[in-house]
Amino acid sequence: MSNALLIVDVQNGFINEKTKHIPMLVEKLQYDYNFVIVTRFINLPDSPYRKLIKWEHLSPETDEVELAFKPKEGAVIIDKYIYSCIDERFMLLLKGNGIDAVDICGIDTDICVTKCAVDLFERNITPYVLKDYCATHADADIQEAALVILARYIGKSQII
Repeated sequence: MSNALLIVDVQNGFINEKTKHIPMLVEKLQYDYNFVIVTRFINLPDSPYRKLIKWEHLSPETDEVELAFKPKEGAVIIDKYIYSCIDERFMLLLKGNGIDAVDICGIDTDICVTKCAVDLFERNITPYVLKDYCATHADADIQEAALVILARYIGKSQII
């Protein structure tokens, strides 16, 4: 069994002054792993993000949904329409590749990274959040709060 790397939502629409360093970091990091999974969030017209929180970004017809880095050859790219990519299909992908732990990086630490980490934890897959390879496009205090909450959710030793 081995670790996979999950790169969460490093897309044009999430890049700002607080996250602009992440694409270069994850592009280099991915080559340390044999198995890499990359997610792309797409905000569909009938999504709860539009209806409930009035968030209109990352529409399918815009370049906001495009990845902000070049995934390595062989990386599995998953389009997702909710916060997490962890579902039965994802779990079968891990099992089929002998993966029992997942290192997680990407954007936003406080939302999609946290949700993926907790979903893996609840499915008995060990998540490790690579804090130096994560960011939020919100304020710095949100990033710090997310890491504190993640430590409570999945354990302090899982934040590296």
